[in-house]
Amino acid sequence: MKTSRRAFMLATAGAAVAAGVPSAQAAGENGLRLLSFERKDQPGLRVGLAIAGDKVIDLVDAKKGGATLGFDPADMISLISAGAPALAQLRALAAKPGATLALADLRLHSPIPKPQRNIYAVGWNYLEHFNESETAQKAKQDYPAHPVFFSKASHSMNGPFDPIPFDPAVSTLIDWEGELAVVIGKRGKNIKEAEAMDYVFGYSIMNDTTARDVQSKKHGGQWFKGKSLDGHGPMGPVIVTADGLDPDKLKLQCRVNGVIKQDAMTTQMYFKIPRIIAELSAGLTLEPGDVIATGTPPGVGNARKPPEYLKPGDVMETEIQGIGIIRNTITQVA
Repeated sequence: MKTSRRAFMLATAGAAVAAGVPSAQAAGENGLRLLSFERKDQPGLRVGLAIAGDKVIDLVDAKKGGATLGFDPADMISLISAGAPALAQLRALAAKPGATLALADLRLHSPIPKPQRNIYAVGWNYLEHFNESETAQKAKQDYPAHPVFFSKASHSMNGPFDPIPFDPAVSTLIDWEGELAVVIGKRGKNIKEAEAMDYVFGYSIMNDTTARDVQSKKHGGQWFKGKSLDGHGPMGPVIVTADGLDPDKLKLQCRVNGVIKQDAMTTQMYFKIPRIIAELSAGLTLEPGDVIATGTPPGVGNARKPPEYLKPGDVMETEIQGIGIIRNTITQVA
């Protein structure tokens, strides 16, 4: 499947957007569902609050209409940085929403379209994935005593329903890695494990799409480059605030062309979120809006026999209970 660069950038799927976002009830009684989007009739990014019935409150319009909002309604990181007062303002707005937009009429971007820094990620955080990676590498390794961190460049961020570019001159061994993403809510350094969850703003879905040939030892073991190709980090469709989910009890699936490739519970994570945050923040300041991809379960293509990889035309879906579905088509760029 080939398309022009312009068509590639403009691609969107309204019906898929509505199908990918769960009901308000699915996100828990207290959880808010926040998204970044564009309207067809007005240019520019906006922040939205998804409510029951596939409706969205446009926070830019709400502020123009007189709603009290102590943050920039066009900037998700501004909202996150505003903390608890901002969430209280959103709950008040949701109680009396006024005018709303149809979710299916919007183009969703990643909830954090332009990360201020690289995306943090955790390697080998499901023991079965560690074991399958060990088998694929044909080398015995000890279980990690600490979380293994790496990062994805900010330009790898992509929208929940946008195409993922496939450039055979760069890589032909593109793999899937469905993951729960944690969004940091406030600044912190040397965070204690017992206090770590106080720094979580919410949760989203990310697929740590990986160029295995670039990552391989034959190419110099380029983890950063293999993880950081443009558009190879789709995220969304929403951020569910921390009070809306139990992150330890979520079902995660990754499917390719409707076939289940990864199927796990976040209960299986080796290092839990408090430990991840505590170790990552040791000597390293975390900022509001930072994203941590918490690791992928078993079932990646590189470890299969024979190995399987994504090709142009494939549709990759990543679903996490209570958050929704992201759906990305692998698209060869002309």
